[in-house]
Amino acid sequence: MAVCGGKSENRGVTEKIGIVGAGIVGLAVARELAASRGAEVTVLEKEERVGAHQTGHNSGVVHAGIYYQPGSLKARLCREGVALLKEYCAAHGLPYAELGKLVVAATRAERPQLRALAERARANGVPGIAELDALGLREIEPHAVGVAAVHSPHTAVCDFPAVARRLAQDVAELGGSVQLSHPVRAVRERAGRVEVLAGERRFAFDHLVVCAGLGTDAVARMAGVPGEVRIVPFKGEFQALQGAAKDLVRGLIYPVPDPRYPFLGVHLTRQIGGEVLVGPNAVLALAYEAYDGRGLRDAGRILGWPGTLRMARAHWRTGIRETYGSLVKSAFLKGARRYVPELTAADLVPAPGGVRAQAVARDGGLVDDFVVDVEGRVVLVRNAPSPAATSSLAIARHVAGIVPALVR
Repeated sequence: MAVCGGKSENRGVTEKIGIVGAGIVGLAVARELAASRGAEVTVLEKEERVGAHQTGHNSGVVHAGIYYQPGSLKARLCREGVALLKEYCAAHGLPYAELGKLVVAATRAERPQLRALAERARANGVPGIAELDALGLREIEPHAVGVAAVHSPHTAVCDFPAVARRLAQDVAELGGSVQLSHPVRAVRERAGRVEVLAGERRFAFDHLVVCAGLGTDAVARMAGVPGEVRIVPFKGEFQALQGAAKDLVRGLIYPVPDPRYPFLGVHLTRQIGGEVLVGPNAVLALAYEAYDGRGLRDAGRILGWPGTLRMARAHWRTGIRETYGSLVKSAFLKGARRYVPELTAADLVPAPGGVRAQAVARDGGLVDDFVVDVEGRVVLVRNAPSPAATSSLAIARHVAGIVPALVR
């Protein structure tokens, strides 16, 4: 059987494509395959609602593309995704607000890195990038302090769970289905089909696309294609500002990122509804869904991957610092006060956290770029951390171009 890219060459043949995961990426992929290829799509989701994991546990930031290596898949799909997401939200009446972001250098020592960040942003085509001095940043954020800043005026916030719900509606309107409470229990490729046991039902697809986030490794094992990276979960904890403290932040205030890590450090983010989040930190978790910060149920698999311990050995100092910030509120507050010194402990209240699905290579390296693999009739989105939500509609187009066409 010949396999090629693009649409099916046999007219009248309808592709049946399964998608594992009803997060924003999985739903966007399903919509794209149904709309552009006329495929009959079925989304399989283990939870009772869409967007239950990473989609529903983030700060809602629509990234402009400042941070990513020029030429990388992340850089390209983020820039494409911003435009598509903004247009999609406008078309469907979904909230989207360009509040702008300041990346602030707290000390002179951070200035060279800040300057390099501005150059990277321009190389990625991020519009409106401006380099500001201490006075200029105060004009944007009157209560922020620093020696310099990079301003991205078009960085935005939106309601990603609302986008996911709208995408699910699109899938249904295009003739597809989203099967909630259908955890995938078995996958096998046989006789030119991919057979999937989900919940108590059996499905047969021409292709299967895995967009399972924190559950990626489990589905990959079922399919017999574990691959050379593994998902290692990092718990991110947020605080929220209360009362008058909310007025201390107009938009988004970020630190200069550490180039060794894909995490951005503790930052302050005004959300669509007017709430202001502070965080998150990044603490290694030993359960894939450790939203309460506890749990060891997946410790064997997480620690059993050689890359996890190699990563821990290389970055143990940072791990201790992040864990200390998690356990001691004053340390968390200190990180926020570095940029908004008027904040006090009384201004912070706990807010729901999230878990980031971060791919780690066998050698302990943190995989930075998006990773999509094709294994026979199974396509696996192996690594899709931030800015995956921002990039979701562009990722969908990219994945749709990778899924081999059906040729009978």
